[in-house]
Amino acid sequence: MSIWTRISEAIAALTSGEGLTAVFDKLTSPPERSVGFTIAVIALGAKMAKADGHVTRDEVVAFRQIFQIAEADEAQAARVFNLARQDVAGFETYAAKVAKMFRDDRQFLTDLLEGLFHIAMADGNYHPKEDEFLGIVAQIFGVPDSIFQCLRTRYVPGLKPDPYSVLGVGPDFSLDQIRANWRSLVKANHPDLLTARGLPAEAVALATTRLANINRAWEEIRSQRELQNA
Repeated sequence: MSIWTRISEAIAALTSGEGLTAVFDKLTSPPERSVGFTIAVIALGAKMAKADGHVTRDEVVAFRQIFQIAEADEAQAARVFNLARQDVAGFETYAAKVAKMFRDDRQFLTDLLEGLFHIAMADGNYHPKEDEFLGIVAQIFGVPDSIFQCLRTRYVPGLKPDPYSVLGVGPDFSLDQIRANWRSLVKANHPDLLTARGLPAEAVALATTRLANINRAWEEIRSQRELQNA
């Protein structure tokens, strides 16, 4: 059974008058997390698109890049998007529902936030309303500001990532400590592990960008330390 069939069934299970937010109350078992993740990114993406006033073709393409939507599933994806956009519930309500659903896996929420950054930057512009939206979502998710800023610098052009924040260390850490953190992050972001955590294959693809930044940060710090000790 495809994820889009399961999404269709989850939406069909809504009773008359229920908004899309009710879906998250029904998807409580671990096997349904990939369904919840997909609905959450599309729903929050729809709310974010509404925040900056319009939906661009590039943002639609970004959805396709993350979820690799087949032609046969486009109607279902559009239905989720439109249900979220038309829902009277604010994006804060959506974010709170999602945060509750994944409260025992904070990394899942960080992954979701990263997907939203990817969509926000799809048209090459980072609107102030999108920045405000993502900042509030990060707070509701309980994502530390250091991680939010790391994602922000990773995706927004002109903002150079701080290699120490990328690896979750400080300039006062020894090279051995930094190396240990780097190895831990590489292991935690391995595609096999992410799949085992329940992320859909499309979301796992985002880890490629994340790993590239993690490795780049390590190489930058290692090179700096070698020059200092030369």
